[in-house]
Amino acid sequence: METIVPIHLAYGEHPSQFGLLRMPSLQEKQLAPVAVVIHGGFWKARVGLEAIDPIAEDLAQRGYASWSIEYRRVGQTAGGWPGTFINSVTAVNFLQQIQQKFPIDLSRVVVIGHSAGGQLALWLASRLNKRQPDELGDVLQVSIKAAVSLAGVSDLKKMWYRDSQQGDDNVAALIGGGPREFPERYQSVSPYELLPIKVNQILLHGRKDQVVPFELSNDYYEKAIKLGDPIHFISSPTADHFEIIDPKQAVWQTAIDALAGILK
Repeated sequence: METIVPIHLAYGEHPSQFGLLRMPSLQEKQLAPVAVVIHGGFWKARVGLEAIDPIAEDLAQRGYASWSIEYRRVGQTAGGWPGTFINSVTAVNFLQQIQQKFPIDLSRVVVIGHSAGGQLALWLASRLNKRQPDELGDVLQVSIKAAVSLAGVSDLKKMWYRDSQQGDDNVAALIGGGPREFPERYQSVSPYELLPIKVNQILLHGRKDQVVPFELSNDYYEKAIKLGDPIHFISSPTADHFEIIDPKQAVWQTAIDALAGILK
């Protein structure tokens, strides 16, 4: 297996406004499809993009230009609302600058996120319907072919309720408070509320997940189907929250196969 050295590229001035680009081996004049990879960690500064390095590296080995993005998180200056969302949009739009130096195909861009990153991936795909900039960032200048949510926090209201039962503040820290305090914020960034998004989606979730409830993906899938969204749900009866981002697990191969089918 060829070693692929990640290239550090800054898309802003803040230390967390950067990404790691991993380019696959290509034939002459060949362009690589792009996988924007978004890590989880409940949007908090304690977890960085190294958490999802195995997937970013695996995607590059499979022929994708892997763009693993860091972003300002809760606990950092301008992290949380709205900085985390603004950074996500800016990092995707930065692909236009990357294209000027690297052979990437912006007609085949997918976003793949784990846990909190899954929420951002689905939300980014929903931004394709936006035609004007808003407080959450610019208009997406790059089209997204598919969004992949790996045990994603697809419903912020339900996750907030679980947090409140367990004494956590993950969602509240991101949004600035609860659904009663900021109903418009929850409406604007919770993927479940944004359906249908009319973009190909792949959900992957393990039934043994003790971090993000399996029911979040299951309920999201059922609503998406009712609304006619193009979506594929891969349910693993044995996987936990982290096994699904282990490239050695068979469930990851299933997700990759589904993604390859969309990009044909």
